[in-house]
Amino acid sequence: MKICLACSPGGHLTQMQRLMPAFEGKEYFFVTYKSEYSQHLKRAYFIEYKVGYIRERITWLKTIFFALRILLKERPDVLISTGGGEIAIPFCYVGKLLGAKVVFIETLARVTTRSAAGKLIYPLADLFLVQWETLLRKYGKKAQYWGSVI
Repeated sequence: MKICLACSPGGHLTQMQRLMPAFEGKEYFFVTYKSEYSQHLKRAYFIEYKVGYIRERITWLKTIFFALRILLKERPDVLISTGGGEIAIPFCYVGKLLGAKVVFIETLARVTTRSAAGKLIYPLADLFLVQWETLLRKYGKKAQYWGSVI
């Protein structure tokens, strides 16, 4: 089984790294931005991200094509994301179109409100996890609470 771990650096990556014992013995790779938090990752693809109204739109398009290229090359069976919508959304949608199972873990920072990524990924997720029981009411029946990753 091959697993794609798609998230932005910082807190989203920290939460993903807390799950690493579950991936022991499995083939996996990361997709994230290059930053001080992610530069130590051994098997990773790094996305360029630029801020600004026009640049962000161009970055979204580039990320979609990047997702297509990487996911066609790697062919993961499962795509797991802890968020950072600018990575999670394109990779989850492209991954789903290519036949991967999608697992989304709503960030620990979301206690009472849904994230933009969560709202958009919820309909296509094969497994949708929240880290606070209060969020079960904000999402539908598909959302599950298994505790927090931290």
